[in-house]
Amino acid sequence: MPQQHAEGFVEAVLVVVADIPPGQVATYGDVAALLGSRGARAVGQVMARSGGDVPWWRVVRAGGRPPAGHADRARQHYLDEGTPLRPTSDDDGYRIDLAACRWQA
Repeated sequence: MPQQHAEGFVEAVLVVVADIPPGQVATYGDVAALLGSRGARAVGQVMARSGGDVPWWRVVRAGGRPPAGHADRARQHYLDEGTPLRPTSDDDGYRIDLAACRWQA
């Protein structure tokens, strides 16, 4: 990907993520689709490298799993924003209820 195109993609991802309202979430694939891309992994890379200044916890993995390695940090944001959660018995301990709070841009 040419540098200028890559920078434009990064900026576009961050703009979309900044628009997700409190209490709602989008998957990495949702963000990619909004940008006319199938690059869910590319969105994940942008978030990992540049997502610290936007509400990163509002971008989740497929099935409502919180961002990898950030389940504990993200949980407090979800509780503060009233994001609906469901308990699970895996390492994350919860899932975001996508049916109840998936953002429709």
